[in-house]
Amino acid sequence: MHRPPLRLSRRLPQRLIAAAAAAGLLVTLAACGGDDTGATAAPTEDTASDAGPLVVYSGRNENLVAPLLEQFTEATGIEVTARYGGSAELAAQLLEEGERTPADVFLSQDAGALGALQNADLLEPLDDAVLDRVPAQYRSAEGSWVGVSGRARVLVYNRDLVAEADLPQSVFDLTEPEYRGRVAFAPTNASFQSFVTGMRVTAGEERTREWLEGFAANDPQAYERNGLIVDAVNDGQVPMGLVNHYYLYEKAAETEGGLEALNARNHFFPGGDIGSLVNVAGVGVLPGNADDRTAAFVDFLLSEEGQTYFAEETKEFPLIDGVEADVPGLPSLESVDAPDVDLSDLDTLDETLRLLDEVGLT
Repeated sequence: MHRPPLRLSRRLPQRLIAAAAAAGLLVTLAACGGDDTGATAAPTEDTASDAGPLVVYSGRNENLVAPLLEQFTEATGIEVTARYGGSAELAAQLLEEGERTPADVFLSQDAGALGALQNADLLEPLDDAVLDRVPAQYRSAEGSWVGVSGRARVLVYNRDLVAEADLPQSVFDLTEPEYRGRVAFAPTNASFQSFVTGMRVTAGEERTREWLEGFAANDPQAYERNGLIVDAVNDGQVPMGLVNHYYLYEKAAETEGGLEALNARNHFFPGGDIGSLVNVAGVGVLPGNADDRTAAFVDFLLSEEGQTYFAEETKEFPLIDGVEADVPGLPSLESVDAPDVDLSDLDTLDETLRLLDEVGLT
């Protein structure tokens, strides 16, 4: 079976990431215009100019976030300086900087990175009025961060190679002999690692180790990126693969004829299975920086404009009521039978990386 070569790279433990980040090796600084109206929390023009630019540490891709920040600036007059990097690396940077950080807000690709800052008391509490816009499972139970978009783990499959009736009902089934060599995954991808962390949180360390060992022994097909997995499944190179839900819909948007022209489909594991973990991108405010500017920024991300942007640009799930993702074939977030996980508990990435290394999946 042909597949592109995979260049596996070992991720550094968090303590080493923090040291490297402190030396300025892991993130680059980029200034971009950004801002938003933010309805109820919009600052005055004087406030915006007196306070200086809003400093955003963004674990989300610059190509995605920069246009959103520009919309925010156009709406509010608040200039934005953005520092981009991986969410785990930026969280390590923030832990190293502590209350000395120049950052005002942290926009994270992953709830676990926000959980790490929450545990270190490096996030300001958000107003209940802000938190209440988002369902409880997609925000901090302590009120220190809030989700801004959601993504579900799925099993993408080729409907010409796998009958719907033969799809596994749990991700734990993928260690069975009938799936040997038939499942693709992206071991170095942050979303796969967050999924494994979710399994550790819900099923325990030993059960997770057992599954990973069984999965590794079942000849899974490794790819560098989720998008390559969807391509390979759609082309029939591999029957199925573990990815985030939106990669299929991004491919459909780029394909003449849309979803109906593709052989690939998403399978959402039923019954609250960890294989259907819904993680979020989220935002938190750094210590001492809860002001009109940061309030306006968080408000904008949870506005109809901000939520629609994520839904249209990344095919992620909007998290506030009244905003629908106009994505053909995408089910509603409410219909996903996701497991009950405190997303702040996904902060132990270093332990997950150690476990993946020990079972040979790095």
